[in-house]
Amino acid sequence: MAQAQRRFNWFAAGISIAVVVVLVLVVVLVVWMNNANSGGGPRPDGSGIDSETGAVVVGDGSNSMDLWFDFYCPHCQDFEDEYGSTVDDLLDQGDITLNLHPVALDSLNAASGTDFSKRSANALYCVAEAEPSAAYPFMQALFATHPSGPGQTDEELIAMAADAGASGIDSCVNDGTYISFVEDQTKKLPTNPETGGAGTPTVIINDEFITLTGDPQADLVDRMK
Repeated sequence: MAQAQRRFNWFAAGISIAVVVVLVLVVVLVVWMNNANSGGGPRPDGSGIDSETGAVVVGDGSNSMDLWFDFYCPHCQDFEDEYGSTVDDLLDQGDITLNLHPVALDSLNAASGTDFSKRSANALYCVAEAEPSAAYPFMQALFATHPSGPGQTDEELIAMAADAGASGIDSCVNDGTYISFVEDQTKKLPTNPETGGAGTPTVIINDEFITLTGDPQADLVDRMK
């Protein structure tokens, strides 16, 4: 009887081990599939990056403002010209947490002939990871040039980053470290609930999609809680 019991225990233990092995394999498969679905490239990390959304985070106000943009997009450049000072004021007053989502729209990226949309978005992530406080000044400085034609070279982007306060990002910019991540983020560009279309700039305040009218007071300030 004791011998039969021992045989039973060994059999049960074998089954348990097999189940554990299967579960481990399932977990590994899920992780692999998630990496494959996200392009498999590295994600930017650090205190200046939202680990869940991948946004570059500026400020810590109680209202959330998400801004999706392509540096090569003329409308995004116009948004910075018309709304930028108001966004500055909201940050200075501590009213908002600004979440920056740099993307690279296919048509705009191709228009530069140099993958500028992808390279500039990648550069912003390089800056935000190396020196979070330099991310917003870098964004402002780059928009101020109203990129057109081929846009800035990698060397020029690195120089602009240094001027904004972020150094040591040469390899990150030159290697396009986060371009795959930018491509993945671009696929997540929110759609307009009224039209079903997606484009840049896109502004979402406190989870509300904002239809831009050209009036910063009405579009931004009046949405604050």
